Amino acid sequence: MDTHSLSAHRPVPRRVVAAGLLAAAWNALPGAGATPATARDRTPHPAAAADGTGLRALFGSENRVIRTRERVVAVTFNAAWNDAGLDRVLGELARRRTPATFFLTGDFADRLPGVVRKVAAAGHGLGNHSYSHPYFKDLTAAGRRREVRAADRALRAAGARDALTPFFRFPYSETSPAHIKEVNALGFADIEFTADTNGWQGTEGGMTVDRAVRRAVDALRPGAILQMHVGASQGRTEVIDAQALRPILDAVRARGYRVIDLRTLLTPSGRPGPHSVSGSGRS
Repeated sequence: MDTHSLSAHRPVPRRVVAAGLLAAAWNALPGAGATPATARDRTPHPAAAADGTGLRALFGSENRVIRTRERVVAVTFNAAWNDAGLDRVLGELARRRTPATFFLTGDFADRLPGVVRKVAAAGHGLGNHSYSHPYFKDLTAAGRRREVRAADRALRAAGARDALTPFFRFPYSETSPAHIKEVNALGFADIEFTADTNGWQGTEGGMTVDRAVRRAVDALRPGAILQMHVGASQGRTEVIDAQALRPILDAVRARGYRVIDLRTLLTPSGRPGPHSVSGSGRS
């Protein structure tokens, strides 16, 4: 599918209504609430409140790049298997005061609720990655809706609280206009990625830390969205992306880029400006 920029569409009225309702009620939904003081103190920057205009601008697109001329990038992580690399990832992000968005499956949240709370307490955003990571093309429309809603419930039950975002990422990054429309109707914007480091393939798949870093560096451009993973599949414990994060962030800074929080796209301006954090820091 062709890559779409963040605002290259014209939402239909139903999407407009859905965005407005979500912006008004997001924090009032079950499981949402005030962030504890300890979490606020450790937040790279406060989570942006959902704004109808900002969210609406993301509807109708698979959003693989942020529409901007600024030298900014967003860092994202998926989680469906285990949390083998999480502590190393969170430690590196904290050391550099760099924000990230974590897309978790509902199954992962049910199995590891402590991880959900740990990511939220660190001040990062949490996104929806479906409940069981199926191929959406193999499901009915009702089945796809159940996947999104079940994951949302699991994240809330696990303690996502104010870290929860109205962002959804399709399993395997397999999108279609019809499926994106369904997700939008549920109040979620689809956020995909510009490039995946492919660290999830592991050494068994021929990947190395150096290759993962090179894939990220080669993808650097204004508005790039990088995808990594915090775990390893099939019982493996080596997480290449956790090892690659430090050199990736070094390269981001060396090339004059800074890392921004995707939640800034929900602010009234919808631009990656005032809330950005200096970047000194496919599954």
